[in-house]
Amino acid sequence: MRIDKFLWSIRFYKTRSIATDEIKKNRVAIGESVVKSSKEVKEGDVIKIRKNQIDYKIKVIQIPKSRIGAKLVSLHIKDVTDKEQYELLKLRKLSQSYYRDRGEGRPTKKDRREIDGYTGNDVDSDFTDWDDFFGETNSGNEEEKDS
Repeated sequence: MRIDKFLWSIRFYKTRSIATDEIKKNRVAIGESVVKSSKEVKEGDVIKIRKNQIDYKIKVIQIPKSRIGAKLVSLHIKDVTDKEQYELLKLRKLSQSYYRDRGEGRPTKKDRREIDGYTGNDVDSDFTDWDDFFGETNSGNEEEKDS
């Protein structure tokens, strides 16, 4: 099976064209050599893939006939990626700003709710008398019409 089709079928990339583009950018290698999209994958090959600033290593156990479900991926490949790579990924995720940078655009709905909760301007407060809220009373207007 071609390597681009293999990476797509084991769900490493969302589409086959994305897999092909990554191979063209020299981010995929079998063993130590960078490959082309047409390279055939065999059982026992160790594929090195650079994705999300991490060097993944997967060992081919079995070649699937077509795209497989996510639960069946472990039957076809074995992840032999170094644990250090996953630790680097965790550190990078923690170092990124949690939400978004301050002063970057107008507040989102979540931001507005947090601001309202902090300042005490809660929109969901209970109004027992809606007529007082709007400044008019229907009963007062009806009495003026009757007289």
